[in-house]
Amino acid sequence: MSATAIGLRKPYLVEYSWLVLIYNVGVIVWGAYVRATGSGAGCGSHWPLCNGEVVPRSPQMQTLIEFTHRSTSGLALLLVFGLAWWVYRSVPTRLARGAAFASVFFILAEAAIGAGLVLLGLVGNDTSMMRAAYLSVHLVNTFLLVATLALTAWFVTYPDSVVTLKLQTAVMAAVGVLMLVLVGVSGAITALGDTLFPARSLAEGIAQDFSPASHLFVKLRIWHPIAAVVAGLCVSLFAIGMVRDDRRSELRWLLWITVLLVLVQIFVGLVNVALLAPVWLQLIHLALADALWASYVLLSVAAMTNRPSLQTL
Repeated sequence: MSATAIGLRKPYLVEYSWLVLIYNVGVIVWGAYVRATGSGAGCGSHWPLCNGEVVPRSPQMQTLIEFTHRSTSGLALLLVFGLAWWVYRSVPTRLARGAAFASVFFILAEAAIGAGLVLLGLVGNDTSMMRAAYLSVHLVNTFLLVATLALTAWFVTYPDSVVTLKLQTAVMAAVGVLMLVLVGVSGAITALGDTLFPARSLAEGIAQDFSPASHLFVKLRIWHPIAAVVAGLCVSLFAIGMVRDDRRSELRWLLWITVLLVLVQIFVGLVNVALLAPVWLQLIHLALADALWASYVLLSVAAMTNRPSLQTL
């Protein structure tokens, strides 16, 4: 590899960028725990204060869960700001800087959406369509945040990357991304339905799914697993098609990770249905969804990336 490419790699910045991504995924999963335990109203209708206090005194469990989420989210904001500043000072490439600055925008949007959920009362046992719409926007923004953080880490790791548009690859990437977003939105609403309308047995859950009187959140439980399986198979085929003739080791690793995550995610989703969506399994399901999303985005971009330094090996 060329000396220039090696010189672009900054000590500890690569590790820091990946750790920021992993930490943010952890915060996202904890946010799902807040929803699954009905703790979204743990700090009342106050934001950013918790029940009117900076630090709640003698908090109940729901308050402690919500306050922990807000605290970890605040730290995530600082970490992303720090990442953007470090990338701006250390990496002179537009790709890394652009992804880092975009991640700042999306984490600010994430905070604003979270504040809106609390201030509008779209938490706890609220079953309104407004909550579903907000959750959908929240999910899309979360995906964009994860994508920009993953791309920041990728372009910091490979700072000599040059992205060139390849029409066939771009089309497969775009369709796969759209399918993952739609499945993610349906999954978020389905998880909300599992929380608000729990079933005591699999038979009762199936009866709820097909009942004309059931809430829309419950009826989506029929379609989400089907859509997830179809999307997973399509994404796997797209991933294979994008790197079919490319022998770069990083692309091969991303391909195998993506396909493996699809298979594991489908299996976990089916087990989640059979076990009536226990909270711990919902969290694993979400973490896998974020990992699959990040791997597919990275694979899509890497498939359209040239590495000039490789020519000097």
